[in-house]
Amino acid sequence: MPQFRKNDEFEIEITDMDNDGGGIGHAGGMTFFVKDAVVGDVILAGVTKMKKNYGYARIVRIISPSGSRVKPLCPIASRCGGCSLQHLDYKAQLKYKQKKVTDALIRIGGIKQDSYAFCDIIGMEEPYRYRNKGQFPVGSDSKGRIICGFYAKHSHDIVDTESCLLQHPITDRLMKAVREYMDECGVGAYREGDLPETAGRGEDSCRIAGKGERIMRHILTRVGFTTHEVMVCAVIAANELPSPDRFTGLLREAVEAYNAETGSDYVLNSVSFNINRENTNVILGSKVVTIAGLPYITDYIDDMQYRISPLSFFQVNPVQTEKLYYTALEFASPGERDTVWDLYCGTGTISLFMSKYARKVIGIEIVPQAVEDARENARMNGITNAEFICGAAESVMPRMAAKNTETGENIVIVDPPRKGCDAKLLECIINMAPRKIVYISCDPATLARDIRILGEGGYEPEQIQPVEMFPQTSHVETVCLLSRE
Repeated sequence: MPQFRKNDEFEIEITDMDNDGGGIGHAGGMTFFVKDAVVGDVILAGVTKMKKNYGYARIVRIISPSGSRVKPLCPIASRCGGCSLQHLDYKAQLKYKQKKVTDALIRIGGIKQDSYAFCDIIGMEEPYRYRNKGQFPVGSDSKGRIICGFYAKHSHDIVDTESCLLQHPITDRLMKAVREYMDECGVGAYREGDLPETAGRGEDSCRIAGKGERIMRHILTRVGFTTHEVMVCAVIAANELPSPDRFTGLLREAVEAYNAETGSDYVLNSVSFNINRENTNVILGSKVVTIAGLPYITDYIDDMQYRISPLSFFQVNPVQTEKLYYTALEFASPGERDTVWDLYCGTGTISLFMSKYARKVIGIEIVPQAVEDARENARMNGITNAEFICGAAESVMPRMAAKNTETGENIVIVDPPRKGCDAKLLECIINMAPRKIVYISCDPATLARDIRILGEGGYEPEQIQPVEMFPQTSHVETVCLLSRE
């Protein structure tokens, strides 16, 4: 077996892709993972790191490109950690994601492919400019100039980004206005490691020459695709945002300039700052202060209106969200005798979809602000059969289930974070013995793991529907219907 060392170069054909969208090939009895390589590429690879049974490599030169390889539209796609598949033809992206879900269910979930209906992935007609939310880290370069954009893959190095082809186009204008504000008002970028007790208080240790206090951590943007309402929230390591009127003024000018250029009617409806004085990689703190407009914007999914605050979870791709939720609704098919339990309910988006058909919906969510928004969303839409409870689902659900003595069947909807469902929650669901479980997942691996656990509790998958929510990235959403054996 050849002994590969760092910087060795060798020819390799890419035969598969990993979960992050990188290429996989084999040489000299070793498996190599190659960033930015796609199936069908024949490349000259350079070793970057070796392990006992596998290694990592980079593309030195493409000897023969894959028929699925395309030129990325974004000039910084290979450096930015936001996109990992722009160099792959979109049809091939969908094929890769379909296989990713299938492989996880078979390998981790132990499920036979012919034991359920596996539907073709629902793709997008326009796989760019689909995001209604942006979270941009802010920093400074070696010369003290403000930079903002996205982290490079597997690092906290910021790749300066003037335009992101996944974000709504007005976002480019907003971020340019933020840079102008920071330069004009002497607001510096927070640096990881700044102590919470000194950050933003003006001590010499918290200043960058010519840039003032280092307080700006992130910028959060949201855009209502239907309502055309715009939100900007500055995440700062301080108790106050300097020159808030100027911050708002520059953002308003940016929106007006975009409208003038495009003939649009967007409105800056919410400007705020979020206080995060902790040395942590968590983006948002718990306190939001509104400095202009309302503390939220609104938008629609189908005919349902939703209130969205900076701390609320709301799906980032509104076009595909409607398709995702209608798939969940079709799988659940709630009737007038059914109680739907919406776990990890966020702002109640799925709950309200189900409420039009079910006898009752009970949503459970651990984020207090999201629960407030869910209740307000129900009120705005005239929904009276939805109840929202704040707390951890694994703690709240057994208590609520015991109180729910009304006759009828239970249907459980779960839409957990990437880490999947808590083990105690899965146990609670199995003990409740609902008629159906609809599992919405953003990670095929944790979906497969949880399906295996639910299978041990007597539930088998009937239908699996992948949904393309994040074009140009390796992520894929999946809706799974499980029923009792």
